Amino acid sequence: MSALQANARDTGQVMLKVVYALIPAVLAHYWLFGWGIVLNVALAAIFALGFEALSLLARGRDPRHTLIDNSALLSGVLLAIALPPMSQWWLLLVGTFFTIVVAKQLYGGLGFNPFNPAMVGYVVLLISFPVDMTHWLPPIALRGESLSLIDALSYVFGGQLPNGMQLDALTMATPLDVIRTQIGLHHTVGEAMSSSPVFGLFGGKQWEIFNGLILLGGLWMVWAKVIRWHIPVAVLGTLMLVALSFHLYDADRFAGPLFHLFSGGAIFGAFFIATDPVSAATSDRGRLIFGFGVGLLEYIIRVFGGYPDGIAFSVLLMNMAAPTIDYYTKPRTFGHGAKE
Repeated sequence: MSALQANARDTGQVMLKVVYALIPAVLAHYWLFGWGIVLNVALAAIFALGFEALSLLARGRDPRHTLIDNSALLSGVLLAIALPPMSQWWLLLVGTFFTIVVAKQLYGGLGFNPFNPAMVGYVVLLISFPVDMTHWLPPIALRGESLSLIDALSYVFGGQLPNGMQLDALTMATPLDVIRTQIGLHHTVGEAMSSSPVFGLFGGKQWEIFNGLILLGGLWMVWAKVIRWHIPVAVLGTLMLVALSFHLYDADRFAGPLFHLFSGGAIFGAFFIATDPVSAATSDRGRLIFGFGVGLLEYIIRVFGGYPDGIAFSVLLMNMAAPTIDYYTKPRTFGHGAKE
């Protein structure tokens, strides 16, 4: 085995551990929301591996020696979880194309991409197909019925639902959307939460369970030394501290820190997106600064920006800042003083 293949296998083991950390949350999502996330993950993984292989062949490289690093598989899975459940096949195809071909391979492949590939794919879809990116399914407990696998496949590949059912009858605004809309109508946070059944104890109904399992998976990765703790702690700590400050200032207008933690993609982004070793800062001090920026921007975009959840934009914006952060936080070589 060549050194290149050995490195790819070592990287592949790390990537698989990240995928393993997501399995409990994906299974819980299937149990709580239906087949949507399973189909998302399966299609995105297939498309990502296919685009990776085709890109490598176009560059004159043997895909068998690179696919074993599992980076394409992981990027596909991360994109799939970020998308609304039961997204149609073409949406996943376009998203994975930008994730793998544009955001990764056009920059030279793994290790050269300046931006998180999965978030590039997600943002392209969010800007290009905003209506399709709002088709979020409520928990089965709220909609009262679950689509069978055949019905789900029929919609994903053919856009058809059984008995003339419309997708709008199955979808519902997310907790972040409801809060944003109701606050814009000059209602209080309490009134907003009482106006919709999508809210649970302190976050999105059933999303609290999903995000709780995402948190457990992220903590396992820290314990297993797959990722460092600095970025997740900085992201979530900053988000909660800023949310608490605004909540104490005006509780009627600004939701509390637990709502922001367990609604939307904050935990998922902190542990599985912002910690990308290629596009994030590399020193411990740099990671803390990077995570602080992600958490702060996420809150600003959520509350004052044009999108209800800002994790993708905040990560990509901090990806641009990562080289500068590294430049000023890079540890000095032993025996060398500060530059004059």
